[in-house]
Amino acid sequence: MAKSPVTAVRPPVPQPRDPDEADRPAGRKDKRNRLRQPLRHRLKRDRALLLFCLPGVLYFALFFYLPLAGNVIAFQDYQPFLGFKQSPFVGLANFTALLAEPEFWSAVSNTLQITAIQLLLYFPAPIALALLLNSLISEKIKRFIQTVVYLPHFLSWVVVVAMFKQVLGGAGSVTTLLMEHGVSIGNVMTDPGTFKLLITAQAIWKDCGWGTIIFLASIASIDMGQYESAAMDGAGWLRRIWHITLPGIRPVILMLLILRLGDILSVGFEQILLQRDAVGPDASEVMDTYVYFHGVVDGDWGMSTAAGLMKGVIGFALILAANKLAHRFGEQGVYR
Repeated sequence: MAKSPVTAVRPPVPQPRDPDEADRPAGRKDKRNRLRQPLRHRLKRDRALLLFCLPGVLYFALFFYLPLAGNVIAFQDYQPFLGFKQSPFVGLANFTALLAEPEFWSAVSNTLQITAIQLLLYFPAPIALALLLNSLISEKIKRFIQTVVYLPHFLSWVVVVAMFKQVLGGAGSVTTLLMEHGVSIGNVMTDPGTFKLLITAQAIWKDCGWGTIIFLASIASIDMGQYESAAMDGAGWLRRIWHITLPGIRPVILMLLILRLGDILSVGFEQILLQRDAVGPDASEVMDTYVYFHGVVDGDWGMSTAAGLMKGVIGFALILAANKLAHRFGEQGVYR
C-alpha cells in the first residue's frame, strides 16, 4: 500500500508589523499607551493634523484672545502716546462716568429694541424658509430657490443699503409706484420711526437664505419613516411639521438661540453706521457705534473700552443663563 506524502507543517512566520497600525485606536489600553509616548513623538506623529489646525488657532489667538489684554484700558485714563504702562490707573471711574451718561443709555435702549425685533422676526425667518424649501417636491426648483436666496449673503452692506435706497428711497421704484396710485409712504430710508424695522428687513433679506443651511441639514437627518407613518395615519403636512420636523430640529434651534443670545448686543455695526446720518443718532445709535464714536473718533478710549467690556460680560452671562435653561428643558445646549 502506497503511503500518502506527508506535508511538513511549518510554523507561521511572523509578519512585519505595519508602522501605522500602532497609531490606530484599538481600545483604552492602546490609547493609554499612545498617551504615554513622549511629547516629541506625539508631535511628530500628529504633525499633519497640527499643521491643519494651525491657521485656525492663529486666527483666534491673534484676533480674539490677544486683544482681550486691551480691556485693561477700561480701568485707565488711557493715552495712546503713554501706552498701557504709563497711563494712570483710575479704577472704576470710567464705568461710573459711563453709567451716568444719557447717550450710553440711549444706545442701550436702541440696541435692546433692535435685538427684540430681530429675535421676533429675524431669528424665526430661516426656520420658516427651511420648512418651506423642505416641502418642495421638485429638486430642481428647490435647488434653484436655494441658490437665489443664498446670493444676498455674499453682498456687502454698502451694496445692500444702496439697493434698498433704490427701492424704498424718496425716489425709489416702489415709492414712486405707490405715489402714482395715490399711496404715500414717504422716504422710508430717512424715517427714524421705521428705522429699526428697516434694518431688520435688510438683515432678513441678506442672511435669511444663508441661515437655512443648518436647518435644512438638521431636517435631512430626520428619519423619513416617521413622515411615512404619519402620512399613513392621516396626518397632514402641518401636523407632520408640528409633531415631527420641529421636534427633530429643536436641539439645533436651541443651540443657535443660545449662540445668538451671546451676541445679542451686536446688531450690525457696518449696516447701522452707513445709515446713521440719514436718521440721526437718537434713533440709530447702538452699542457698537457708541464705542466707535467715543473711542476712535472722540479719543475717549477708557470709557468706550468700558462700554465694550460691559457688553462682553453681559453677552457671556446670557450664554451661561441660556445654556443652563436648555439643560432644564432636557436639551444638550452648547456645552455640559
